[in-house]
Amino acid sequence: MDDFRSNYQGYDAGLTIQPGRCLPGGVMVGTNWIQGLIARGFGWHVSVGTLTTGIQGGGAGTIIDLDQPEVLVSVPANYILIPHELRIEVEVPLLAADSEVSEIIMAVDRTQKWDGVGTSTSETALNLRTDITSGAPTTQNSAFTGNMTAEPVLSFDLARKQALGDFQGTAANAMWTQFDLIYQPKYPPLLVGPAMLLCYWGGTVASTGYAQLAFCVVPSSQLANIV
Repeated sequence: MDDFRSNYQGYDAGLTIQPGRCLPGGVMVGTNWIQGLIARGFGWHVSVGTLTTGIQGGGAGTIIDLDQPEVLVSVPANYILIPHELRIEVEVPLLAADSEVSEIIMAVDRTQKWDGVGTSTSETALNLRTDITSGAPTTQNSAFTGNMTAEPVLSFDLARKQALGDFQGTAANAMWTQFDLIYQPKYPPLLVGPAMLLCYWGGTVASTGYAQLAFCVVPSSQLANIV
């Protein structure tokens, strides 16, 4: 716990069992366990894309490139990442041909953390308690345009969505449906480091996107105290 405390200065990082609380009259008060982690300073948020400037999908190209994610969160050994709300919104251009495809993928690599290689943009994770300013134990990067040395292994998908463009008879009526993906699991997975949370978007047409990732990070040694 000492190393964990040094990364989160200015608040109590302990995950001890707390006594029950009651309202007047003896009514028990219950708190969602994710909300409890956020209250203790274990919640984090990463935003990708600013105002009207998004991240071009497909590794700054078109088709999704496994080696060049649009966003990743790398989890080091001895920590657990718990994704509780992931949002991605993609802007797709006018159709150039019928049946163009755009897609979003949220996935997990349970085999490794990011090797630190590949041209990308460093992102800052902000604590969901606004009075905590210390840094997160995770590493987060976006807008990869250079390959990682170790290709990600998509062990399993968290969520996936695909949009198919339809001319509706003529090019003059070319259209896309609204294209976004929200992941709010009832039972969130526990990404035990070393591991990665990976987000991709792209397709047969160049697309730009935005992401808002909310997650908790706790020491692996404290797993028994969060469930």
